[in-house]
Amino acid sequence: MAAAQGRLSDGAGEMDDAKEGDRDARETAPPPFRAAVDALRAARLRPEIEIDPTRPPQRLAPYAYALEAAVVADDEDLADGRLILLHDPAGHDAWQGSFRLVTLVRAELEPEMAADPLLPDVSWSWLTGALQARGLSYGEPSGTVTRASSHYFGGLSERPAASQIEIRASWTPREGLGGVPDTAAHLAAWCDLLCQIAGLPPAGPGDGSVVTLPQRRGPQSR
Repeated sequence: MAAAQGRLSDGAGEMDDAKEGDRDARETAPPPFRAAVDALRAARLRPEIEIDPTRPPQRLAPYAYALEAAVVADDEDLADGRLILLHDPAGHDAWQGSFRLVTLVRAELEPEMAADPLLPDVSWSWLTGALQARGLSYGEPSGTVTRASSHYFGGLSERPAASQIEIRASWTPREGLGGVPDTAAHLAAWCDLLCQIAGLPPAGPGDGSVVTLPQRRGPQSR
């Protein structure tokens, strides 16, 4: 599911492995992690979001769960991303907690929009704004905003220049009852960010504070 540079998933084999690993992880994981994963799996999202489990990284934390998603409208991929939930029951000094959310979000832009010097700051504010709009408590945010442009020459010279924005970030969701963060709400905020970078209008009155990117040229065909 990718709008910019091919699908994040490697294919059906990876999906099967992810589902099998998901079952194994839930069977052996501590209750707070299982509850956090169950909340992610049960979350109700905007219809434009297509989301699936994918294979999580193995060395970032004792327990991990990953999702990948695409924003799809009129059978076109507008943006894509990956969200990873990490859990270390012993806690982690850098996280200031026992859970951490890690994300990658990306989409294509018009070249003139990508040249806006304020774009990185605005893009980072979309993430923090999405979390704050849902009243979520979080800490230790960090990340990068990257924009890249491609120009084509020779046999590819007929292709128009292309630009891409990529947000990589992580933050610590504050834990609630039983040491479990509200992962469903964090997932919803992340999907707000994904739709925002895709250029979709707010889903409803509750999203009126969201300022989206203007629709970009030629979203990628699926």
